[in-house]
Amino acid sequence: MGEQRTAVTVARGDGIGPEIMDATLRVLEAAGASLDIEEISIGEPACAAGDPAGISSSAVDSLRRTKVFLKAPSSTPQGGGFKSLKVTVRKMFGMYANVRRCVAYAPFVPTQHPGMDVVFVREVEEDLYAGVEHRQTDEVVQCLRLLTRSGCERIVRYAFEYARRNGRTTVSAFSKDDILKLTDGLFHRVFDEVAAEYPDIEAEHALLDTGAVRLVADPTSFDVVVLPSLYGDLLSDVAAQLAGSVGLVYSVTAGDDLAMFEAIHGSAPRRAGQDKANPSGLLLGAVEMLVHLGQVEVATTVHDAWLRTIEDGVRTYDIVDHGHPVDPVGTAAFADAVVERLGERPQHLPSVAHRDEEPLRIVPTQHPRAVKVQVGVDVFVNWDAGTPADLAGLLRAQESEGLRLEMVTSRGQKVWPDGAPETLTGDHWRCRFSASGAPVSDGEVVGLYGRLVDAGLAPIKTEGLFTFDGVPGFSKGQGQ
Repeated sequence: MGEQRTAVTVARGDGIGPEIMDATLRVLEAAGASLDIEEISIGEPACAAGDPAGISSSAVDSLRRTKVFLKAPSSTPQGGGFKSLKVTVRKMFGMYANVRRCVAYAPFVPTQHPGMDVVFVREVEEDLYAGVEHRQTDEVVQCLRLLTRSGCERIVRYAFEYARRNGRTTVSAFSKDDILKLTDGLFHRVFDEVAAEYPDIEAEHALLDTGAVRLVADPTSFDVVVLPSLYGDLLSDVAAQLAGSVGLVYSVTAGDDLAMFEAIHGSAPRRAGQDKANPSGLLLGAVEMLVHLGQVEVATTVHDAWLRTIEDGVRTYDIVDHGHPVDPVGTAAFADAVVERLGERPQHLPSVAHRDEEPLRIVPTQHPRAVKVQVGVDVFVNWDAGTPADLAGLLRAQESEGLRLEMVTSRGQKVWPDGAPETLTGDHWRCRFSASGAPVSDGEVVGLYGRLVDAGLAPIKTEGLFTFDGVPGFSKGQGQ
């Protein structure tokens, strides 16, 4: 009987994707990886074939069947078109944890930070990457930033479990909760709660700007960094370049059922078809895929050969040391060099001892529901017929005994009452009506909405103002 092969789903992507995938698969085959590859088409080709989401039902079936996805970069249209395929697949299959390890390979890859080895763990299902956006007026567009307690807890706990499993000593978190007091405030609060359960691991929190400055100045001072999606995406790219090149860093995105392995860089269409792209990020992602599949010996063989290739000065254009010029090799030649070194071990860089381990599975803590009471409503209106005081006069005429106009803001800054005349305003206003006594009923909100429509002030949207166990669950206008 033939050797049992493991089914994996592979997408060659577009741009440089097909070239680096060809190189990666050639190395895996030469190393003896036991894979049964199911190829799918995603992104622009799938969209052109009639799948507006950029992924077909047959591709989804393959992912559901194999539960392992080796993905080359695919282009995401800017400002329109289909949604990012990575975001779509992550959310479709509940893959919430993205891990990116940024390692310096000094002195063989140029870097100002020898010894750097930082792991970024970022949440990738929510935050701004949920992609919930609206154009509300001629002047204003909005994006809803959605964070959940369970989402924050899962990613923070994943980071601590990763650190414990991999012998890491410190987990750091960055947030901007001096400004974003509810969203980033929730992330910071959950981080502190979870950190208390891991006394063997040092935990630290920094404001995002402070943490970013520290990261750029001395990335060697960090070990594991856990972040919401947008912050993690940006800072891990910065860290990858600090380590040596974005082309060297892989990405693993995991959930309870499916895992995706890829490079962190994009499809680089300008480099497509030129045999220049560095396949290292995708190849190292494939190494992690082999570990995930239990093919640890092959994973170690490929990783050691790659390290030896780097030591021997074989370099693609993105990691050429201009102080010691060496002619760069192309994508295919780099893969050839790795294949030639299969079975060899690095002589200077540490060999990576991969282990066969079960995937991390995180179950969020169940919390009792808070007592939720509505105490007002924010009504957003599109209006450009006068001053803030003029608008307030129209709004106050629609008050009821239970709902009184408290303030009007523009772009988050209070402009009535007692607004500054210098404040720039536009055609988008938040009008806060607060309870004058008892909790607000749904009927009172509906009644207010109707009166505003009759007065020619049709709301763009409304947001209920609630307390949770007596604590306000809403921000106040700046300047209040």
